[in-house]
Amino acid sequence: MPIATLAGVDVELNEEGFFVDPEQWTTEMVPQLAEEWGVPGPLTDQHWEVLHFMRKEYFEKGTGPTVRKLGKSPDVSASVKELYQLFPEGPAKLAARCAGIPKPKGCI
Repeated sequence: MPIATLAGVDVELNEEGFFVDPEQWTTEMVPQLAEEWGVPGPLTDQHWEVLHFMRKEYFEKGTGPTVRKLGKSPDVSASVKELYQLFPEGPAKLAARCAGIPKPKGCI
């Protein structure tokens, strides 16, 4: 498995770039992750809202939410259209990478 140095910490990633151990993630890593994965910056409150929701869902349910669930959640103020602007190329998958959680079930 590849090792990446994020915010000065070595973390193990799988072959798709997702954290192997979500407990290694810190908020200090997010700007570097976002830049590496092509998230348009600067990061806004909406980006952080999505990332914190992704982590909450993962730790409560064992998987991150789908785009549909993100767009319908009262905890996320962004519409599905806005989610694609925040996290192009697939909001659930890209947000999961930046949130340090495994790829959500249902993502290809």
